[in-house]
Amino acid sequence: MGKLFGTDGIRGVVGETLTCELAYRIGQATALSLAESKAKRPSIVIGMDTRISSDMLENALTAGLCACGADVIKMGVIPTPAVAFLTVHLKADAGVVISASHNPFEYNGIKIFSNEGFKLNDDLEARIEDLILSEGALPVKTRGEVGRVKDGKQYTELYLDHLASTVGKISGLKVVFDCANGASSATARRLFDRFDLKADYIHDTPDGVNINDHCGSTHLQSLSDTVVRGGFDLGLAFDGDADRCLAVDETGAPIDGDRIMAVCATQLRKEGKLNGGGFVATVMSNLGLHQFARENDLKLLCAAVGDRNVLELMQKEGMRLGGEQSGHIIFLDHMTTGDGQLAALQFLQLLCKTGKRASDVTKAVEQYPQVLLNVAAPHDNQAKAALLENETLMRDIADAEQELGADGRVLVRPSGTEALVRVMVEAKSLDLANALARRISNTVENLQK
Repeated sequence: MGKLFGTDGIRGVVGETLTCELAYRIGQATALSLAESKAKRPSIVIGMDTRISSDMLENALTAGLCACGADVIKMGVIPTPAVAFLTVHLKADAGVVISASHNPFEYNGIKIFSNEGFKLNDDLEARIEDLILSEGALPVKTRGEVGRVKDGKQYTELYLDHLASTVGKISGLKVVFDCANGASSATARRLFDRFDLKADYIHDTPDGVNINDHCGSTHLQSLSDTVVRGGFDLGLAFDGDADRCLAVDETGAPIDGDRIMAVCATQLRKEGKLNGGGFVATVMSNLGLHQFARENDLKLLCAAVGDRNVLELMQKEGMRLGGEQSGHIIFLDHMTTGDGQLAALQFLQLLCKTGKRASDVTKAVEQYPQVLLNVAAPHDNQAKAALLENETLMRDIADAEQELGADGRVLVRPSGTEALVRVMVEAKSLDLANALARRISNTVENLQK
């Protein structure tokens, strides 16, 4: 990670660490960097989520891009993966998403896709960051070299057509979709109403400040209550920019990304579509997923946290399925990045093909008790890294690992998008997991006093 770019772009509290001035400068640096590598007038696709600050940042970013000679295609409110898809479809030079994903409304972010629909390579990202942080004004264009802006909202339907084309018949299920008052509020009905489902939608009335507010994939209780109360077969929840999908079964019990991937991998293998004999998860994935993979002769590889890292390992190993416990799931045959609505369609199709209830399909993927605690930490990535290298903390982690032995594990890592250190402990006993996680979290807190 660089000084500005985390694992998922540049992110911060709007008006504090993410300002209009910075967004303008990011636009300039992006346009100049692309012009250097492409030797032509760059074209950029821009999409955003529903945060109150997204319009403001979109305008500042657009101004910076156009000032340095790039043309802009504005998609309006649209899921992150739609920007990746449409960047490729429209043969644009890059795509930019204004979103802070699952974070509260006061945060926002700017992340950039390449012309192939993938996250930027490290060299280009570093070049953009160098220009942003350089001293003095960046060179701007004049007269006819200034960039133009085009409305691209009509292209959303092309993205939805593509998603629908990835599955066959889906029918007979009663499903509720939680749109997190985010980007899927603009697309979910238009997509899922194409199928013979008894569908309902909740948290699909964004007002700029209610995105992810006790709803969506990070807050499943509302969805769970709705499923049980309404007698639904399944509930599906997206996050603010709709690149994640989690589920709850007919009893209201949560189904995380690990379990969705596991059962999809099994189905894909039956159909002869599971390249590489398995799939990619992350170091955060539950030990129960590893047990399921061993019992079902599936190859399971683990990448560092972040869908970017998952994708890199997938490409290296020739695998077409990968993702995270949090619900970022990549079906590389259909999309270059995690796509919550695509994952929802694949899981719905699996239920229709098997004729089983969601609880029956996923029960084979057992889960060890897992405790995840977030501890406040410096926002600076280097400071977080130094904190994790502290000898006292490393000794506490080693002691906890020795206590767990082969029946659990400890993972302490810096967040790539927030001013947090995440402490995760898995154990056969929830009480033990809680105790060890609290002990390590206290050490992280005390080291900062």
